[in-house]
Amino acid sequence: MRALFLNCTLKRSPEVSHTHALIETSQALFKKEGIDSTVIRIADHHIPCGMQPRINDSDEWPPIFEQVMNSDILIIGTPIWLGEKSSVASLVIERLYASSGEKNPDGQYIYYNKVGGVLATGNEDGGKEACRSLIYALQHIGFTIPPQADAYWVGEAGPGPSYIEEGTKNTFTQRNTQFMTYNLIHFARMLNKQRIPAIGNVTLGKF
Repeated sequence: MRALFLNCTLKRSPEVSHTHALIETSQALFKKEGIDSTVIRIADHHIPCGMQPRINDSDEWPPIFEQVMNSDILIIGTPIWLGEKSSVASLVIERLYASSGEKNPDGQYIYYNKVGGVLATGNEDGGKEACRSLIYALQHIGFTIPPQADAYWVGEAGPGPSYIEEGTKNTFTQRNTQFMTYNLIHFARMLNKQRIPAIGNVTLGKF
C-alpha cells in the first residue's frame, strides 16, 4: 500500500513547515507498518486554479494527480489561517474535484476505494473547522473516511510557539494522529481485500 501527504502550507521549501512536522509523526507510523509514504509540498509547484484536470502547459497538477491515483491513502495537511484551512488546501480540493466525474474500471467514481484523512496546525482556533471542511469535501467526491480520520494542534491565539515548539509534546494531538493513521491503514487494507461493490453506486441512466 501507498500513502500520499499533500502539504498545503503557504511556505515553499526549504522554509520550515509546522504542518510538515505533524505529517512526519504520521509518516513514522506508516513506516512502522511497512507502508511507503510520500509528501508533496503543493506550494513548491505551479498549480493554477480551475476546474479542469489540466489548465495549461505549465500546470504541474497532472503528475501530482497521478500520485493520488497510485495511492491507497490520501492525507491533506493544512495550516490554519483566520480559523480555516489554507487557500492552498482549497486549491487542492478544487483540482481533485475537477476529476471526480471520471470512472474507475467498475464504473464507480474515480476516488472510490481510496481512504482520506486530514492534519491541521495553527496558533489559533480553527482545527475542527479546517478538518470538517476537508473531510466533507473528500467524502463528497468519493473517498472513504474512517472514524477519527483527522488530527490537529492549535496553540494560544495570536503570535506564540507553534507545533514544533510545543505541539510535539501534546498528548491529545499525538494520540489523535495515531488514531487517524491506524484507522486509515485499517480501512485501506479492508478495501484492498474487499472493494466497495458497484451495485447501487454506478450511473445506469434514469432512476
